[in-house]
Amino acid sequence: MRNVFEAILECGHDEDFAPMETDDFVSTDAPAGSRSKIEVMADRVKRGEPLWHGEDRADYSGLIGVVRPRG
Repeated sequence: MRNVFEAILECGHDEDFAPMETDDFVSTDAPAGSRSKIEVMADRVKRGEPLWHGEDRADYSGLIGVVRPRG
């Protein structure tokens, strides 16, 4: 599946979905938009957990990134 629309077509959807917090529902330090964060969120949905955790990383402080010049 490449996007949420393909997932709905393949698996359907549940309008009454009520996520449940389990012992596996832990916060992540992965930055927003990163592949790691997307994988964590996908795993949460697969386990029936909430998409967002109250203690997930909320900023980009302390991160070091590669700067690529435009051109």
